[in-house]
Amino acid sequence: MKNYSYKELKMMYGKISPFEFKDKLIDLAQYHSSKNNTSILDAGRGNPNWTAATPREAFFTFGQFAVNETRLNWDLGDLAGMPQKDGIKDRFYKYIEKNINMPGATLLKSIIDYSINELKFNGDDFIHELADGIIGDNYPVPDRMLPHLEKIVHNYLVQEMKYDTKSGGKIDIFAVEGATAAMCYIFDSLMANELLRKGDKIALMTPIFTPYLEIPHLPRYNFEVININADEVDENGNHTWQYSKKELEKLCDTSIKALFVVNPNNPASIAIDESSANNLVDIVKNYNKDLMVISDDVYGTFVNDFTSLMAKLPYNTIGVYSYSKYFGVTGWRLGTMALHENNVFDKRISDLDENLKKSLNKRYGDMSLNPSTLSFMDRIVADSRLVALNHTAGLSTPQQVQMALFSAFALIDTENNYKSLNISICNKRQELLYEALNVPLIKNENNAAYYTQFDIEQWARTYSGEDFVEFIKENYSPVDILYKLAKDYSIVLLSGSGFAGPDWSVRVSLANLHDESYITIGNAIRAILNDYLIKYKESDNKSKNAI
Repeated sequence: MKNYSYKELKMMYGKISPFEFKDKLIDLAQYHSSKNNTSILDAGRGNPNWTAATPREAFFTFGQFAVNETRLNWDLGDLAGMPQKDGIKDRFYKYIEKNINMPGATLLKSIIDYSINELKFNGDDFIHELADGIIGDNYPVPDRMLPHLEKIVHNYLVQEMKYDTKSGGKIDIFAVEGATAAMCYIFDSLMANELLRKGDKIALMTPIFTPYLEIPHLPRYNFEVININADEVDENGNHTWQYSKKELEKLCDTSIKALFVVNPNNPASIAIDESSANNLVDIVKNYNKDLMVISDDVYGTFVNDFTSLMAKLPYNTIGVYSYSKYFGVTGWRLGTMALHENNVFDKRISDLDENLKKSLNKRYGDMSLNPSTLSFMDRIVADSRLVALNHTAGLSTPQQVQMALFSAFALIDTENNYKSLNISICNKRQELLYEALNVPLIKNENNAAYYTQFDIEQWARTYSGEDFVEFIKENYSPVDILYKLAKDYSIVLLSGSGFAGPDWSVRVSLANLHDESYITIGNAIRAILNDYLIKYKESDNKSKNAI
């Protein structure tokens, strides 16, 4: 830990990633917390402080059953065999009946019952896939995702993201190591398949998760970036975090090849509303039909009746999802990318000139006698292992089993009890924060409330007018409040500007601290803002006296 000075932090601010800057604030907060014997409140981190317990219990209970299965045909003490398919369904039901009081056993039985009775899985085939998968004794086959588990995850994504198989057709799902891996794989495969080339023009719907701002400027990509800004405000000048038609019309430019979206956005945590979504769909369908859309929907499960852009633009969109936040599994690294079989990515590959096609055929030639027929999804899977290691591609099978158990848990929760818990936790914390700030909380049906973005400039304008805004800008910098929170209160937040948000905004994670912490954070921010106001009034009085 280091006691950074204000001057040192101000020099770094805006020059390094907000997440790297946060680490400096943590050092500062730790220094002063140890000095003052206080606790650090790090509301800059997006890791939730809850976990989905019952599906984990089901995982470990099934794991014990699977280990027992390995000993049935070969048992040398520390060394055992592999699960066998024949009769495994009957053996499972006997095991679970005998051990129904084990943690998660009731849920586990319900998931197996649901899969056999509702999804019409063959019991032996399905339970063997689970057992072999949780033991992890084979490479993932197919490499993209195990077939029964893909069906469960598919149904979960259709339920939660509203993926539309009626209008879009069949969906392929690739199980990946969280949404971060999906981001890396997609960027790499777009380049490898000549769908994006160095210097091409792409668009970002901002504000957006910082890596989406940083990756395009890496030397390998050096993309020209067009920001589609969430510029709409309400009648009181408050941000709605929606997109005007004027901003969306930037996408009429057909030289923009790809659009990257985080929905609900980060850091404001607001989902795209019906009006903005319909305007976007209209522009794509009428002016930029071959636009490639990548929609990262990790926070969608925190909004009731959320609909992904993939449901509205199935032909154009890759849907990215992560289980990390909703189920509290950031350490598990569980995510998906989904793509309809009929999609613009394959169309764009088929439209490449013959020389580029020959080059791509060479790249994927060891995979197929006719590599030109490989789908973009198959290419992403291969590219994830540099093509040559395609035969060992895929997410580890125990991870896939846990992913499927989380998905099935949500599917059989027909009352949405778990979803209601998640949503209520985040909304309560946001309410506590804004009550402590003494700022009205604007209700919004599109609000995921996983984070909140508080704009100090807008607060000052609403509270005391434009002169107060100018006073703050002339006498302070955006780093000031972050520095004071860390130094005086051992509170760590992130800057909103690091997400291409308003310069004077801060992001508060509502997911990773206990409820009462948000009262403390709100009180600390309000104390700093009140100090600004006092100094402004003193300055104003001096000006009047001078006159």
